[in-house]
Amino acid sequence: MGGQRGRLISGPDRKRAIKLINIATSSGARLIKACEEIGISDRTYKRWTSEATPLKDQRPIVERPTPKNKLSVEERAEIIETINQPEYKSLPASQIVPMLADKDIYLASESTIYRVQNEEKMNNHRGQTKSPVKRTKSTHTATGPNQVWMWDITWLGGPAKGIYFYLYLILDLYSRKIVGWEVWSEESAEHASVLIKRSTLSEQVNTASNTLVLHSDNGSPMKGSTMLETLHYTF
Repeated sequence: MGGQRGRLISGPDRKRAIKLINIATSSGARLIKACEEIGISDRTYKRWTSEATPLKDQRPIVERPTPKNKLSVEERAEIIETINQPEYKSLPASQIVPMLADKDIYLASESTIYRVQNEEKMNNHRGQTKSPVKRTKSTHTATGPNQVWMWDITWLGGPAKGIYFYLYLILDLYSRKIVGWEVWSEESAEHASVLIKRSTLSEQVNTASNTLVLHSDNGSPMKGSTMLETLHYTF
């Protein structure tokens, strides 16, 4: 129970703490030290053992005064009505508040509007934005070499600031073997096409009889016409 000070402590835990403290003090321990081991002060112990104090924590059931700055029913309704208007219904609170301020209108702070949106379940999908669509991740597996190749282009720092070279690299998914690589001074689909042709020849890949998947991101060299033509005739 160490470190429980200031937190909600249940009735059974309080009884157990009192019992342990009583055992310790009856064995000669000082009350303050015994309470410190439990994680409470001696004043808390005295309060718990007082007949005038309920043993059960009263904080969860106490009636608290309404905050002075709490939104009224009318203010809350006005916020909901405003943020659902056509010009605001697709915008977040961070844009709605400044737009209203330009019209000398202040309804609430950004945090208050966000809180109202959360409470009204209005933050998930609003206005003309499209609903999120769950898509299955595209994955490839390989049970042997030369079934799936992965390739990409990486920048390499040059001899001076602002000068770069481009590393074209093809990796076999199954064996992790680098089946082809070249360094060029520019990024282009033509260079990628040449590398793929050389790699299939050096690895003796018969694409007519073997299914070889070439996986990459969606960069422009991966979609160039020369590159696509190479894939069409090679794969």
